[in-house]
Amino acid sequence: MRIVVSLLAALFLTPAVAADRQKETLPSGVGIEHVSAGSGPHPKASNVVKVHYRGTLENGSEFDSSYKRNAPATFPLSQVIPCWTEGVQRIQVGGKAKLTCPAKTAYGSRGVPGTIPPNSTLTFEVELLAIEK
Repeated sequence: MRIVVSLLAALFLTPAVAADRQKETLPSGVGIEHVSAGSGPHPKASNVVKVHYRGTLENGSEFDSSYKRNAPATFPLSQVIPCWTEGVQRIQVGGKAKLTCPAKTAYGSRGVPGTIPPNSTLTFEVELLAIEK
């Protein structure tokens, strides 16, 4: 009986948890699903940010991960793919979000030889750790 109650609770509580995730689509087509809210400020395009991230192709295969390297990435937000420049500005420090990047906001028709095929939609799980500058 406990198993049945647990399963029913899981079924009914799961949609409520999923509904808490705020989703938005920017005019560029970049999709943002806020996984967990942060409590710090939002960065500006002119800021240098420190993030942990995981990048995957449409088929789910991972092409890059700062988590696997055990080293967060630090970079000027204005010097990355447009999807990141736009999307990371919507995340508060301490927050996590899933960015869906249409090809035109990522690597476009050129792709990244040997890593990202041309015209690929990419997904990034991004955790904003800090605004450095």
